[in-house]
Amino acid sequence: MRRRSLFPQVVIDRDTESEESSSEEEEEANVVLPEEERVQKGKTPITITLKKVCKVCKKSGHEAGFRGATYIDCPMKPCFLCKMPGHTTVTCPHRVATEYGMVPAPHKNTTNPLEFVFQRQLHPRLPPIKPAHVIPDQVHCAVIRYHSRRVTCLEFHPTNNNILLSGDKKGQLGIWDFGKVHEKTVYGNIHNCILNNMKFNPTNDGSIYAASSDGTISCTDLETGISLSLMNLNPNGWEGPSSWRMLYGLDVNSDRSVVLVADNFGYLYMADIRSNNKMSKPTLIHKKGTKVVGLNCNPLQPDLLLSCGNDHFARIWDMRRLEAGSSLYNLEHKRVVSSAYFSPLSGSKILTTSLDNRIRVWDSIFGNLDYPSREIVHSHDFNRYLTAFRAEWDAKDSSESLVVIGRYISENYDGAALHPIDFINISTGQLVAEVMDPNITTISSVNKLHPREDILASGSSRSLFIWRPKKLDIALPREEKRMVLCGEVSKNRNKKHGDESDDDSENDIFRSKDNSLKQKKLASKSSSYKSRRS
Repeated sequence: MRRRSLFPQVVIDRDTESEESSSEEEEEANVVLPEEERVQKGKTPITITLKKVCKVCKKSGHEAGFRGATYIDCPMKPCFLCKMPGHTTVTCPHRVATEYGMVPAPHKNTTNPLEFVFQRQLHPRLPPIKPAHVIPDQVHCAVIRYHSRRVTCLEFHPTNNNILLSGDKKGQLGIWDFGKVHEKTVYGNIHNCILNNMKFNPTNDGSIYAASSDGTISCTDLETGISLSLMNLNPNGWEGPSSWRMLYGLDVNSDRSVVLVADNFGYLYMADIRSNNKMSKPTLIHKKGTKVVGLNCNPLQPDLLLSCGNDHFARIWDMRRLEAGSSLYNLEHKRVVSSAYFSPLSGSKILTTSLDNRIRVWDSIFGNLDYPSREIVHSHDFNRYLTAFRAEWDAKDSSESLVVIGRYISENYDGAALHPIDFINISTGQLVAEVMDPNITTISSVNKLHPREDILASGSSRSLFIWRPKKLDIALPREEKRMVLCGEVSKNRNKKHGDESDDDSENDIFRSKDNSLKQKKLASKSSSYKSRRS
């Protein structure tokens, strides 16, 4: 005798008002139990209704997400770009023009005595005529899959124009001579996890300081790779998340010969460059228990320290009387502040990047700092698995108005979803230039402008790219324009990366690059790859 089924009959009723659902679309299952059938012999038919729903708000009648290379906002939520209701990202006026609603920098005299001294003594050093911006807009050379994890920070050598240093999530330190392209070194035994920040030794350009999430400060000799630990905040190893200290912000005060670092509990530490030892006790400079992700000393008055962190504040300190709660100014933001910098020449301006998709500018540290001079709406609010976006100054710009920052929201360029790198004039809020390459499909979240030459270095996932202006690129020898593929790309391309899944769609870069390489080899039978924009 056949055993009777223990499960009730299931009836699937598709919603006729919506289109047929595909395997890639979100579906909502509503279980309907008719009242008149509840009394049947414990086997009431179950009706499942399949409806197309929004991936963001889970409601039907509309959809959100990527359609091809275009992102469509949920109409029930505020704009993803400017965070304001009433429109979507596609129609956001700030996406059409970054200077929308922007008030240009005022040009007026001041009665503030400190700013008067600045105008008389320091400002005359700056050229009165604003130079034309030279934008590095073409990839000159690159190393693909240079690091084993995503790039976290970049730094140019202070005296050698062709040396670029890079850190990654695994704690590795990379040294790349992009003038010779193939000369590259990676030191993998310096830190055990994320290398968050690094700065050169002001008295010895052959060594560099680095702060890591393993709680140590290292001083590494670039030629030998030998590293000296200046500070270890976790001498007993892992004792739980409540006691594990990670170092994020880092800068060097050359006047005091100290290295400044900050941790994930809101404390500031100092290490003496001369003795390579920890100095004094830590000082609480941000809300206790929050990360301090950025430190920056004023270029003209190093005793002025600018810090920023996860407590939604950027703070200005006087190191001559540094103690908890003694900040000179507290610059409030709506969300986490991922970076804060003084202007590189005069030190009188402040530039911050916050996760509320705002770049904020204070035109003078001597004036009213209660509110920023300008707020520029820019897409850099990201999800996980990315290094935080930071707006960086151009140290060559005497007007201190040009900054560079990567863009999170992709744009549709001939059917391809690309993430440009933006050059913004912070005095007007205008987008000066957006640079991209059709072969770079990942997000370039780490960007650094060369302090002396018209060069841009960008870190996109695990790869490094060097950009130069087109007019300069023509005059360079052809054999110097190379692209180096590191690692076993073809062997690992179709494998899942396991613990390396924190990097954004890296394989797309390798597919496009590998196809281009094959086409070049068939045409010229040459081992070099010449990077040009299509």
